[in-house]
Amino acid sequence: MYTVIGTSKSRSLRVLWMLEELGQPYRHIPANPHGEGVVEFNPAGKVPVLIDDGTPVTDSTAILTYLADRHGGLTYAAGTLDRARQDSLTQFLLDEFDAALWLAARHSFVLPEEMRLGAIKNTLRWEFERSQKTLVHRIGEGEFVMGERMTVPDFILAHCLTWALTARFPVIEPRLTAYLDRMRRRPAFLRAAAL
Repeated sequence: MYTVIGTSKSRSLRVLWMLEELGQPYRHIPANPHGEGVVEFNPAGKVPVLIDDGTPVTDSTAILTYLADRHGGLTYAAGTLDRARQDSLTQFLLDEFDAALWLAARHSFVLPEEMRLGAIKNTLRWEFERSQKTLVHRIGEGEFVMGERMTVPDFILAHCLTWALTARFPVIEPRLTAYLDRMRRRPAFLRAAAL
């Protein structure tokens, strides 16, 4: 059984949600970053941490990829063009969505107050909106990012869009709003978010 360390109000939600979608049993320890039991597995103090057979795996995207590959679901096979496209979309989402939201969070409450640049958030919102316009031209026509099949980038995109709404970053593309509504109604998402 897996152990997931991290509150569902963090990137840990991505991992909890994937485990729910895969139907895999896990134990959840809802620790905050730098909280008790986190630093011993991740010296950076970041969550999530997945423990598998006594070995910690850190970074939500690495964990998602590991779980998808290990269980042969929610991913395309390594070495295929579909996997290359999936990985490209994953990297785009991390670079353009996750990075903008994380930088805004750092300048809102993570960094010491004297190091924060409040005005940077306007630039980040602009970049976030521009990235949405790019993304809608890259995603498939089906229900999911890759089209008809749910894959790793779906967990990242739905989490980032949820995070964006909390951070008051507008989701301006109607396709992304509809997508987020569908993802947030999934039973596995609802179970993970309730933790």
